[in-house]
Formats: sequence, structure tokens, C-alpha cells
Amino acid sequence: QVHLVESGGGLVQAGGSLRLSCAASGRAFRFDSMGWYRQAPGKQRELVAAITSGGIAHYADSVLGRFTISRDNAKNTVYLQMNSLKPEDTAVYYCNVWPNPLGPYWGQGTQVTVSS
Repeated sequence: QVHLVESGGGLVQAGGSLRLSCAASGRAFRFDSMGWYRQAPGKQRELVAAITSGGIAHYADSVLGRFTISRDNAKNTVYLQMNSLKPEDTAVYYCNVWPNPLGPYWGQGTQVTVSS
């Protein structure tokens, strides 16, 4: 059974930082490209950052230079370091396979709230 468990969200002031973690289990995720996605109220879910199995990272323009995605295949964990946070980064953040997320296996996500 596939499980994706996100953690590390919280309330932070603009300009602050958070580090999100995604613990993956149930399949050999080390062979998968993984992504961090987010969904703000009233908006569609969007890709924030992705990392290939070999460690090549891709970022949405809106977070380039502020967010860093990384992975630890030995721990089946993907991270998202978020710096210089802005109120528009407020959303629920999820991890999943990229570019084709495993539809039935979205986790609960972790809420990130950035106050101005």
C-alpha cells in the first residue's frame, strides 16, 4: 500500500522559512521522480518543484531561487526547503510522483500559512 505523508508546515511571517518533509512508502520511490505540489483556496493544485531519481531539480517560476527540493533515497524522503516565504505561498502542500501523480494516493498534505 502506497503512503505519502507530508509534514513540516505551519504559520510563519513573510520572509521566514519552513522545511517540509514527505515520507514515502509502499513502492520503490527511489526510481521515481517526485514532486511537491500545492493547492491554495479556490485554486487548482499546481506543481511547485520536482526532482528526478538522479537528483535533477525543476522549479515553478514563482518559487525559483527561494525553494530547494532534495531527496534522501535511503530514507524514502523528499524535502522542500522554503525560504523568503510570501503570503502567496499560503497553501496546502502535497508530495507525489512527478510528472504523473498517483491519483488514489494523495496524502493529507501539510498546511503552510504565511502572514504579511
